[in-house]
Amino acid sequence: MRLRDIVVKPAIVPQLQSTQRDDVVAEMIDALVGAGAAEAGMRDELVRMVLEREKRGSTGFGRGVAVPHVKHPKASGISAGIGLSPGGVDFSALDKQPVYSVFLLVSPAESPEEHLQAMEIIFKHLSQDTFRRFLRQASTVDEVVSLLDEADNQQLAG
Repeated sequence: MRLRDIVVKPAIVPQLQSTQRDDVVAEMIDALVGAGAAEAGMRDELVRMVLEREKRGSTGFGRGVAVPHVKHPKASGISAGIGLSPGGVDFSALDKQPVYSVFLLVSPAESPEEHLQAMEIIFKHLSQDTFRRFLRQASTVDEVVSLLDEADNQQLAG
């Protein structure tokens, strides 16, 4: 599995408008719905489920990134959106620092193995300083897509 297999290009938001965690989650779900990666009728439930997951424990794992995620019975496949916040968002991250890059992952409830595989590939790249730095510096959808392609190609080469 590659990042480009799961990240939906029209759900890349290079300049998040929202500045609060709950609003960022809603904005990211809206981007996935707008991209056709999630049904509009699922929108409110997806937002609620992601926020419930956040209340159990922050998905802001530090170093300026968060990976909110949800498994939903009506999700047609694995899809992720990426949101970038130039000013940072308080995600109650483990290191207490703002989050600048958000990967929001939606997976079918009946595919827990694929969900874990998608989480692993996202975390693998987000754990790399260079990837995080370039992602934070990206200001357009095309710059994010180029970075994802580079990351995927390095993964195959290495």
